Amino acid sequence: MSDLTIVQLTDTHLRPAGELVHGVVDTDANLARVLTHLREAGQHVDALVLSGDLSDNGSPEAYRRLRAAVEPVAAELGAEIVYVMGNHDERAAFGEELLDLAPGSVDTTLPHDRSVEIAGLRIIVLDSTTPQRHEGRLELEQLAWLTDQLRTPAPRGTVLVLHHPPLPSPIATADFLKLTDADRLVEVLDGSDVRMILCGHNHLTAAAAVAGIPVWIGPALSYRIDPMAPAGRHRGLTGFGYSRIDLVGSTVLATAIEATPATPVYDRPETEVLDQLAAIAARTR
Repeated sequence: MSDLTIVQLTDTHLRPAGELVHGVVDTDANLARVLTHLREAGQHVDALVLSGDLSDNGSPEAYRRLRAAVEPVAAELGAEIVYVMGNHDERAAFGEELLDLAPGSVDTTLPHDRSVEIAGLRIIVLDSTTPQRHEGRLELEQLAWLTDQLRTPAPRGTVLVLHHPPLPSPIATADFLKLTDADRLVEVLDGSDVRMILCGHNHLTAAAAVAGIPVWIGPALSYRIDPMAPAGRHRGLTGFGYSRIDLVGSTVLATAIEATPATPVYDRPETEVLDQLAAIAARTR
């Protein structure tokens, strides 16, 4: 039984209504399918974390459609929404449409960083974007702010969210666009109460660790990059998913959830399966 559940949606890449990403992917339909999946699951979710590249081109209209789709579902699930900037997002439109900042008030030279506590778990958001750039970067002022935040441990620890993974990658394109100077971030995190780092950006699912802290790169909600493409090729494939992050006692568990339509292999009552497993266990004692 989970003590606290976060659902991570990343790289939704919404475009103006009716437009397809790369002329192929209907990202509005992908988002709608995942939100329907969450509603039908009927499980309480404490936070919905949307970890960047929410719009494909910074369109204010795309942000408005995103809110209209996500917020009713979050309310139904009992979840707080945490919006995070990605390199395809635009700071002014993001701030006005998703963070409710006053029109014309957004200083696009300043990042959208944030700290929020949910049921004793602190979620810290770092804006790892630089306007007009696609690789990740954290400014010294952001690292100083993060250091100050982490001086006081949270009751249930901290989850850090940033769009760009602070990791190398065996995939050349992902490595080229990773978070630069990640060592500076690692120095700040060493010895802190950060229990997991959530990222997106790479359009694949992966896990690693920095400073002994698990790093989770969630599957994209738009399309996926082939991590074993033929030599010399960079290939995007249809398929999408999202992540479930659970705090269970002292454990933080990340689960990738496939959302691409698929034929069920079986669909049985959970109690029936548990009874069957218990009977097998009893026979083998």
